[in-house]
Amino acid sequence: MFTPSAYPGTPSVKSEFVTRTAAPVQALSVETTPVDDVRQLIPFLDARHPLLWQRRGEGIAGLGEAVRLEFTGPTRVTDAADAWRQITAAASVVDPVGLPGSGLVAFGTFAFADESEQASVLIVPSVVVGRRAGVSWVTRISATTDATATAAPKPSAFGPEFRLTMAPGQLSAAGYGKAVESVVSRIATGDVRKVVLSRELHAHLPAGADVRRALVELALGYSDCWTFAVDGFVGASPETLVRVTGGRLSAQVLAGTAARGADAAADGRAAAALLASGKDRAEHAFAVDSVLEALSPHTVALETSAPFTLKLPNLWHLATDVAGPVADGSSALDLVGALHPTAAVAGTPRAAALEVIRELEPFDRGRYAGPVGWIGADGSGEWAVALRSAQIAPSGDITAYAGGGIVADSDPVLEVAETTMKFRPIVEAFG
Repeated sequence: MFTPSAYPGTPSVKSEFVTRTAAPVQALSVETTPVDDVRQLIPFLDARHPLLWQRRGEGIAGLGEAVRLEFTGPTRVTDAADAWRQITAAASVVDPVGLPGSGLVAFGTFAFADESEQASVLIVPSVVVGRRAGVSWVTRISATTDATATAAPKPSAFGPEFRLTMAPGQLSAAGYGKAVESVVSRIATGDVRKVVLSRELHAHLPAGADVRRALVELALGYSDCWTFAVDGFVGASPETLVRVTGGRLSAQVLAGTAARGADAAADGRAAAALLASGKDRAEHAFAVDSVLEALSPHTVALETSAPFTLKLPNLWHLATDVAGPVADGSSALDLVGALHPTAAVAGTPRAAALEVIRELEPFDRGRYAGPVGWIGADGSGEWAVALRSAQIAPSGDITAYAGGGIVADSDPVLEVAETTMKFRPIVEAFG
């Protein structure tokens, strides 16, 4: 279901207009201007409501909301893709920069589950500050005919430091271990082959706290990950769900995890053991197969790498790269809809795994393990699986999430330890 928010100064409209009627969409005026190197994006953000997509110091930072669209239910991603096509068709865009992220863009985050009470959103900022390949720009977006009327963005100083302690959520570490045992027993009886089970931690953000401080910690500590902030949902995800640029798609599948070693020799042994692990290779294969099955209808050929170990500051992942041409004109959001949820965040068979998740997780995942990223006017975009993440509620309550793939020979003690490792980026960023 689609719920549009009104453009500034315009009345609300019924949700049916985007996909079912020919009612006109109010045109947006968009102008991108090259600027001197901004060097750092995060200081430009709103301290409490940041919009960010960044990796290795490059990406886009958003200010304000020119358009906000909300979606719910099983068709939330396809509804968003359809709505975005109508918005871009009506927009007037001047973009001399022509790089991914310049011109008209929307930030997005989508709930993991069809039945989630958490809204999925696309947000078109009023101003975007971007930086890529040594080029910086500012994009101004307006519902008037003069996008340049928007005030020029300026960086601002960070607020006071804060430190939070996160407490267990509805599923404690011990309870998570019991849930893992339950999944393993179901796998033994043939009900499922893999289930990705998660748990949460909770904290409360002090009044007036500057969320950008946590984003700086994530961006510096996990520079090879996608650091994101959309509608109070923040994190640093290592997993690219799909990227579309220049008519080509790419993805990086992650499944299978090991702790980093205490020294170089131990670290090398940990990576080698992960690559040789039958348990982790089986878990990884389920995830790769699900991505190939979802993408195959949209391309004439897919290239896949051999599984390799991906090094992050606190752990190793098994990874496989996937790439190919987009053959059917699908946008990045269309491919997001085809892919989500992959076996890397749900399990296999998908329907059975989702049913086990609903039964054993005593909470709504919200946007955790859902798609997060951005979409451009030409259908390009970058989307990650929302891992190593936390949702900040308007009240200041923070819920952080972490999970792991459970297969036949999973050990409950080791799975609890794995989720503890995966909590580390958020726990350290806020604490």
